[in-house]
Amino acid sequence: MEYQFHIVGLGEALFDIFSNRQVLAGAPLNTAVHAHQLASAHGGCGVVVSRVGQDELGARVRNEIAGFGMSIDYLQDDPDHPTGKVYVTVDDDGQPDYEIVEGVAWDWLQWDPETVEIAHRCDVVCFTSLAQRVGQSRNTIWRFLTEARGAEKIFDLTLRQHYYNQNILRRSCELATIVKLNLDELDVLAIEINLHGDSVDDKAKALLCRYDLRLVVLTRGKDGTVIYTPSHRFEGVPASCKPVEGADTVGAGDACTASIAVGLALQMPLQKIADLANQAGAFVASVPGSTPTLPESILGIVK
Repeated sequence: MEYQFHIVGLGEALFDIFSNRQVLAGAPLNTAVHAHQLASAHGGCGVVVSRVGQDELGARVRNEIAGFGMSIDYLQDDPDHPTGKVYVTVDDDGQPDYEIVEGVAWDWLQWDPETVEIAHRCDVVCFTSLAQRVGQSRNTIWRFLTEARGAEKIFDLTLRQHYYNQNILRRSCELATIVKLNLDELDVLAIEINLHGDSVDDKAKALLCRYDLRLVVLTRGKDGTVIYTPSHRFEGVPASCKPVEGADTVGAGDACTASIAVGLALQMPLQKIADLANQAGAFVASVPGSTPTLPESILGIVK
């Protein structure tokens, strides 16, 4: 099928290992899956660009992505490293804690012909700091962003443990056109890059100005999403969904990122994009798993 636009999730593809289940995950992968659901009725698709091992989990990554109706042409095979795993524990409030396995396939993402091809024709690319923890993948991601000249580039900080540094954060902001982060990450980023401001709004505006960004997207948990431009502030209409048994918040932020990506690709008004981000994030936070099937009530918001 020929798609009119492509939303790329670039970086980690893995399985979250809970005490009672294994769930396909990774922020870029989650974002691409959500984007595919939101965009497919409008001529667009989500694409995962990552690397998996030649093992059982790698085969599951491929099968599950294909099961969403998505291409697996941009998933690299790694004969030397296993598919990524993250051990997740969830507290009583549904908030996750992560133990991220090192030395895995997505740390060794290559600049191969398929990656070159999608870099040159993608419309939006979403990337994280976590996938840049090893030099090989970091260099590939930076080259992808440099080559994707016509694309919107959304840097979703995804700060995890010690897997980031000042250089990664600065360079990623320089390469991005949009930075998406939560309140805690804004505080960390402000310290790391010496960003000044007395309030959250001041820090967001300083970030916009420092890197000449198109947007800063701030997620605030139950308080929802705020989109900043150099001249305006768009706050999404609050959304809430009654949690079902076993619900966790894993993937909620990625649903927000996907909403931003698809909304921009379809040139939706920023207020409507913020509303969509809130609805999608609230739904994902109300159910188990990071890539649930989005209901028609959310898909119908798209353009």
